Amino acid sequence: MFKRWIVLAGLCTGLAALPSALAAQPVAAPAAPAAAPARAPLVLMTDFGTVDGAVSEVKGVAYGVSQDLLISDLSHQIDGIWDGAYRLYQVAPYWPKGTVFVTVVDPGVGTSRLSIGVRTRAGHYYIGPDNGLYTLIDEVEGIDEARVIDEKVNRLAGSEKSNTFHGRDVFGYTGARLASGTISWEQVGPKVDPAKLVRLSYQHPVLEAGVLKGMIPALDVAYGNVWTNVPQDLFAKAGFKLGDKVKVEFLNDGKVVDTVVAPYTRTFGDVPVGQPMVYINSLLSVAVALNQGDYAKAHGIKAGAGWSVRITRP
Repeated sequence: MFKRWIVLAGLCTGLAALPSALAAQPVAAPAAPAAAPARAPLVLMTDFGTVDGAVSEVKGVAYGVSQDLLISDLSHQIDGIWDGAYRLYQVAPYWPKGTVFVTVVDPGVGTSRLSIGVRTRAGHYYIGPDNGLYTLIDEVEGIDEARVIDEKVNRLAGSEKSNTFHGRDVFGYTGARLASGTISWEQVGPKVDPAKLVRLSYQHPVLEAGVLKGMIPALDVAYGNVWTNVPQDLFAKAGFKLGDKVKVEFLNDGKVVDTVVAPYTRTFGDVPVGQPMVYINSLLSVAVALNQGDYAKAHGIKAGAGWSVRITRP
């Protein structure tokens, strides 16, 4: 009996000391969540349209590389190489460093034109054909490095016999691998001199003897507004102020096809419905519009190589 009391007393003493002993032990922190896989936004720009399955094929290939990708659409209604070059110029500054743009406006698909990747000083990556698409990106961001895509490793397996869909088989696949962190920039392929890349002819805006000269790089397609590449600061340097009358001549291959004299206004509602106006667009360049109308359609104005403007006082 005496022994039982000794055992019970010892047990009680041990239990009493247990909280202190436990308190003295370090408590393990909960396991940290697994780090997210390295990835960057993947932005698609093509001339495929959306009436068939081409865009979905490219996205399917990309998700086959990684289902964690963040895929966005710039546009799939691009109207030619020049339009593609301008839309990249328009959009790229608003995307974060590291974004990968897959750009497929590729009338030379399957020919000897190079499949390339370029990296800019802004930290963006562009994957697509070497056909001039990156002309304006080089102007605004500066191409830091270019590489020829190594199709031995950066091509969708089983697509080797396909010659007309590099947007899916090479560009979409390589862009997804780069954006997902599956490959590094250096693994895209061997370097190529950026100075040797194809460039489109581009007319820089100038002010000469009181005359502003520039080009029409794009239309504001949904509304028919005509966008020029004449920047706001150069327009101001020419002496134009809100309320001034402005004469704009539109030229195609050097021949005047339309002339308008319109007020320089802040926004569309500053003129009556159907009336023309000159304004500064969202890219801070001079533009011409009809309030609630389509200036480009009404006056036969288009954009791209060969289309230019002269801006003076009437």
